[in-house]
Amino acid sequence: MSAGGLDFFVLTGFLGSGKTSLLRDVLSADTASDTAVIVNEAGEVGLDGVLLRESGDDVPLAMLSNGCVCCQAGSDLAFTIDRLIMAPRPDGLPPLRRIILETSGLSMPGPVLRQLATLAEHHLRVAVIATYDLTRGLAVATFEEAVAQWAAAHRIVATKADLAPQALTEAPVAIAQLNPVAEGIVNADRAALASAAFAPLAASLPLRDVAPDLAAAHPRLALCLVRPPAEIAYADLASWLDNVAGALGERLLRIKGLVKVHEAPGPLLVESVGTMFSPPRQLSAANPPAPFIVVIARDIVRAELEQVPPSDLFAFSWRDPDSGAAQPRGIRAEWVT
Repeated sequence: MSAGGLDFFVLTGFLGSGKTSLLRDVLSADTASDTAVIVNEAGEVGLDGVLLRESGDDVPLAMLSNGCVCCQAGSDLAFTIDRLIMAPRPDGLPPLRRIILETSGLSMPGPVLRQLATLAEHHLRVAVIATYDLTRGLAVATFEEAVAQWAAAHRIVATKADLAPQALTEAPVAIAQLNPVAEGIVNADRAALASAAFAPLAASLPLRDVAPDLAAAHPRLALCLVRPPAEIAYADLASWLDNVAGALGERLLRIKGLVKVHEAPGPLLVESVGTMFSPPRQLSAANPPAPFIVVIARDIVRAELEQVPPSDLFAFSWRDPDSGAAQPRGIRAEWVT
């Protein structure tokens, strides 16, 4: 059992996007001895588990073969994680510092994270890692699962650079369009890529300022940049976030940003994957970005956000993608319909 908090990575990505290859690269490193892996595959034969065993015999490997963990109410995921954490470490191995869950290519990250709520006593530092297949790019964006995986990600990793080296240069821009608050991991060197993708987690992954001219890379995906004009009460912020989640439901893919509230001297970090929110907490960075909230959702119209109470706390400014005309109303956004 580890004495301190553990990093827990949910490795997600659409079918055939290079998840297992990326994980094998991680396990091939000398630092993999502090890592445990959970592989989720639908069906009775765990081929990914067989492939990962080739990477190192000292890595604890647990198999979940009860179908996609995101849609199994009786999933044994939480039990498996608890057993991995509580089990004594073999002689000669360092304490467990990192657990990686490789999900099925059709898993939705939000329901997976909800299953981790019962493990609060272990103080896991959780991040979603999504793969971006350079050989296919946005071609898989027609699948809702792929869009949800990218939107939920804290880090998006460009894979298969050896097969599509020409796409590597444009990858940072493409990743930023998919999810402007995710950290893009782009590197032609596979070992360096794997190391950066699963680097130790800080209290929070880096936040950068977000440009107001967001461009959605998928016709059903809306990226909305919200800039509160002034400090607001925490109760009003909580109410607005709750109402957004209630109004959009499963169409809400991601919320992340910084908001200045009356009750705290520093900006609060607010974050959700789907409708599951992390507890807001004060950011201690010396030079934080200007307050903002990014909302990523699918199949919505702007009136749905415009009417979410208490809407009078935000000045809405909509940009029409056809005319480019700005209409002063409160949220600054680019919409693709």
